Amino acid sequence: MSHNFFRAGRRNRAVAKVVLLIALLTAPLCARADVTIPDTPAGHTLQAFLTAMNSGDHDKIAAYVKEFDPKNNADGLTGFAAQTGGFNLVSILSSAPDRLTFMVHGRADNIDAYGTLQLESTAPPRVKQLGIRALPPGAKIDDIHLDAALRQKTIDAVSKQLTDHYVYPDVAAKMIQAVRDHQAHGDYNSITNGNEFAGILMRDLRAVSHDGHLFVGYNPYIMPGDSSGPHAPSPADEARFRAELEHDNCSFSKVEILSHNIGYVKFGEFAPPEYCASTVTAAMSFLAHADAIIFDLRENHGGDPQMVDFMVSYLFHDSTHINDLTTRLDNDTHQYWTLPWVPGPRFVDQPVYVLTSHETFSGGEEFTFDLKTQKRATIVGETTGGGAHPVRGMPAGDHFTIGVPFARPINPITKGDWEGTGVEPDVKVSAADALTTAEKLATEKLASKNKTE
Repeated sequence: MSHNFFRAGRRNRAVAKVVLLIALLTAPLCARADVTIPDTPAGHTLQAFLTAMNSGDHDKIAAYVKEFDPKNNADGLTGFAAQTGGFNLVSILSSAPDRLTFMVHGRADNIDAYGTLQLESTAPPRVKQLGIRALPPGAKIDDIHLDAALRQKTIDAVSKQLTDHYVYPDVAAKMIQAVRDHQAHGDYNSITNGNEFAGILMRDLRAVSHDGHLFVGYNPYIMPGDSSGPHAPSPADEARFRAELEHDNCSFSKVEILSHNIGYVKFGEFAPPEYCASTVTAAMSFLAHADAIIFDLRENHGGDPQMVDFMVSYLFHDSTHINDLTTRLDNDTHQYWTLPWVPGPRFVDQPVYVLTSHETFSGGEEFTFDLKTQKRATIVGETTGGGAHPVRGMPAGDHFTIGVPFARPINPITKGDWEGTGVEPDVKVSAADALTTAEKLATEKLASKNKTE
């Protein structure tokens, strides 16, 4: 599969309170009607979370966030609820007043998952960490208790992967030194929970690199006969991944014609073209006779650079050099040019608008940056999130993985990228006002064009 700008649970740039790791389903567990949620602060929080998520209602989810998890994002959780369909509680595995482990089953995605909940020591208690991890086929729950030796092994493995692969060797060295300094000060000595340790390591690494793609993950399970880390997906895995994308319509949520014959398309990711090119072609064909096009990337968190290239190609007549990608390990540079042929009509004369927010990230930013630097689109909205480095998941000792940003884009015009700075819009407005503003701009431009013809 192609290297993805974001794919590690569909959103790894934030220290998300709820993460659904992309893992593929074995035989589903059955929800039990007799599962009793403990009458504890942690149990009350879990009940509130499940009730909110199972409602699928944004206002109810926002109320849960406000009362129990104010550091979280209601929009993100609402999207997560739509993706999973909410959860049936299967079992409570362990319980303490301030923490729980449990099993759930996704109502819509049919995925079995292992959950952990830990509360802050505040009054009233608030969520410190709530993770929901999908279980791969054949996985066996093994939520370990960390000791000094395992923490050391994990730090050593993380350090090696950063040393060998991180896009900037000098930054890798600084990150490793920062973690070693925290370790020397005893900052990790009391951490026995794998999820907590992964989150703290990621926090400390990002505090140095400010790299939103870098992540550390913890897997509370083992695979039979093998604990060496991620492997290439099997044909069955690929088939299930395709089915997941198709169920999500390859993230395309709206394709329509607005007033004044303005085309509008909204999608949340750049899915691999080998699975989703036909969806893009269908969307672009629907817009074939639009007089202007608005691409809504306000909730787009990245994806496959090959798909970015494919979609950008619809907007240029001649072959155009739009991006380069240079990898750290072999110093190899891959050039991206618009494709000589795309199925369906191209849009070479119509004005183009791209809507952005601070949530627009990674591949969504590349699409925006490519069109902005080529002066092919007007960018409307907020400065984007600032994540340019593609990432690859790697093993980091027992139960841990690290997502290592291993390459960097080089724009052929600016000779730079958007890492850490984001893409500045041409017309800066709030994300909420971006669509209305772009429609107005498009309408005015079309009216002006009609007067001169």
